[in-house]
Amino acid sequence: MFPRSRARRLRRTAGMRDMVSETGLSADNLVAPLFIDEGARSPVEVESMPGIFRMPPSSAASEAGRLADAGVRSLMLFGLPTSKDEAGSQAHAGDGVVQGALRAIRGQLGGRLTLMSDVCLCQYTASGHCGLVDGQKILNDESNAALARTAVSHAEAGADVVCPSAMMDGQVAAIRSALDEAGMDGTAIMSHSAKHSSSMYSPFRDAAECAPRFGDRKSYQVSYKNAREAMREMAADVEEGVDIVMVKPALAYLDLVYRARERFDVPVAAYSVSGEYAMVSAAARAGWLDADAASLEALYSMRRAGADIIVTYFAERAAALLGGRA
Repeated sequence: MFPRSRARRLRRTAGMRDMVSETGLSADNLVAPLFIDEGARSPVEVESMPGIFRMPPSSAASEAGRLADAGVRSLMLFGLPTSKDEAGSQAHAGDGVVQGALRAIRGQLGGRLTLMSDVCLCQYTASGHCGLVDGQKILNDESNAALARTAVSHAEAGADVVCPSAMMDGQVAAIRSALDEAGMDGTAIMSHSAKHSSSMYSPFRDAAECAPRFGDRKSYQVSYKNAREAMREMAADVEEGVDIVMVKPALAYLDLVYRARERFDVPVAAYSVSGEYAMVSAAARAGWLDADAASLEALYSMRRAGADIIVTYFAERAAALLGGRA
């Protein structure tokens, strides 16, 4: 009656467990968000995201260098301008907050980091919506023109990857055409392809000061009830020439990460959003769980589901814990 198979045989030691590990995770897989606040004079901690700071433009390059020294390989920049208007004009201004930070980081660090930039209008419009508005109507095609101008300005400033997150129909096609026409055909696009209307963005809206002034974003973000709709959004981006698709948020949407990995040949990203970070951080501060263990478990689950790239506020700590180990 002796069992022919005893799974525990391959779990006896740490070395054995590592040898048969099916899922790898390293700093190469991780992207750290970085908030640049044009009005800040010193780092400002985000109250709902302990340990995450809005950095003044003067500190952008030094903070990027510190993160690189800590093992982070990639950054995604978000900008907080001092002025907003109906046209979101600071999003594509040549001297805009993200454009300036990209130039400073690229000038100081060269190619040490892969630089990504968020391409959206919510931080720049008076309405706080991701697109331009007419009254309370979100204007899709007019928004795409503004997003395309923004993407080109970021590429010209040094972005390796532009990351449209507005969820406007056709935004990838508009950006790809604009980049190519501007001679920026080497700039990659990582679209927030299946960005869901989620309660998990609240801490980010505190950090980026981009809550909508009226209504909500349900008319252009994907319903969390719909899997087939999310797949159609990603398929449309692939058809329009996207280089990387993204599922956002991550933990409650791992089924969609898995489906995307099975269906599409392009790399798949998962954005582990601010609410996921805030929940783990709050529980850890209360002594209810170990933040390091919980964050690594979550990140490995995203990799196990099929994510090639993970945007996470735990990137710096995870890079230190992993020590570059795949």
